[in-house]
Amino acid sequence: MDFDLSARSEQWRKKLQAFFDQEVLPRHRAWVEHTAMHRETAPFMSDLQQKARTAGLWNLGLPELATDEPGTRLSNLEYAPLAEIMGRLFWAPEVFNCQAPDVPNMIALQNCATAEQKQRWLRPLLEAETRSAFGMTEPDVASSDATNIATSIVRDRDDYVINGRKWFITGAAHPRCSFLIVMGVTNSDADRTRRHSCVIVPMKAPGVRLVRSLRWMGCEDHVAPIGELAFDNVRIPRSNLLGEEGEGFKVAQVRLGPARIHHCMRSIGLCELLIELMMVRSAERSAFGRTVIQYDTVQRWIAESRVELEQARLLAYRCAWRLDQAGHHGAWRDVSLIKVVVPAMLQRIADRAMQVFGAMGGSDDTPIHQALAWGRLLRIGDGPDEVHLRQIFRMEAMPSWSIADSPYLAARPA
Repeated sequence: MDFDLSARSEQWRKKLQAFFDQEVLPRHRAWVEHTAMHRETAPFMSDLQQKARTAGLWNLGLPELATDEPGTRLSNLEYAPLAEIMGRLFWAPEVFNCQAPDVPNMIALQNCATAEQKQRWLRPLLEAETRSAFGMTEPDVASSDATNIATSIVRDRDDYVINGRKWFITGAAHPRCSFLIVMGVTNSDADRTRRHSCVIVPMKAPGVRLVRSLRWMGCEDHVAPIGELAFDNVRIPRSNLLGEEGEGFKVAQVRLGPARIHHCMRSIGLCELLIELMMVRSAERSAFGRTVIQYDTVQRWIAESRVELEQARLLAYRCAWRLDQAGHHGAWRDVSLIKVVVPAMLQRIADRAMQVFGAMGGSDDTPIHQALAWGRLLRIGDGPDEVHLRQIFRMEAMPSWSIADSPYLAARPA
């Protein structure tokens, strides 16, 4: 088995790493001051995006780009090590137009939108002229079972009328978010998996109301601010239907597969940073006559983190390869595997890093507490652990033999 990156992938990795080191990382402290502290757009972001695009580092996470669409056209496997680099800073993906939830929305539009919808909604996302969101989770039902989604989308002649409430919508509170894809019930009498559809809803449509911005475990998403939205008799044209009526789950699954693996890829890069932070912090501080890094406990924490990280990376790369080989529907088992493994790993490594850093690890001076919160959120978002574990179990094949006649067990006495 060949575990090396292809020559093409390695070429793009080196190119992105050089750009990250020279253009992105030196601006991190300025980004923190402008965006995280003062809630304003970093003044250099537009120029930085243009530099990335000029360098060919644009729309890296979209392997299905058409020839007339701007982007790099990398495979999922080629994109994986690049996503790791971007994952070291929460805001870095935006430089390359690779941020969630816009990339998964682009993929949904690529696969399910009409030509007219692509021109109106997809093209501005590809050009970074706007931002978007995806409204699925609701406050009043257990959204881990997506068939519970209750927002109504009722046909009225040439329109749909939407009523309901969505929350924890990544990107919905972003000032540049101009539309979102909303999942709701179009036929309550249909089979439970055919009741739902997805529609495109402009944020400026009458009746769309931002109820509030939301934080998670005290942390704020500055790249794609989380929002709660109310839909009060929102009227949109039927031409905003994405796919066919009753295909809401199909549309959602098309975008969720890449969304999950991209989160995992970026989280692996974040874990690399956490290990580096642990190494440096423990080498620079002393306690009870020795540097902290000399203690067996700390060495074990760092070593265990490395073991878990390398295992997770191999699993993520295999998942990316499966996506390239078999498409979204052929890689569900692998997507569920990494969706369970990576967030739990991120939580453990962030917890160790916080212990090494002490009080500083829980402050805004480091990304450690955000990483811990992010890992915990990923264990719920895009399907909780329990749903993915259930899916993994369901795909586990039952052996053809019984315990009594198993060739692996000793024969029972007559």
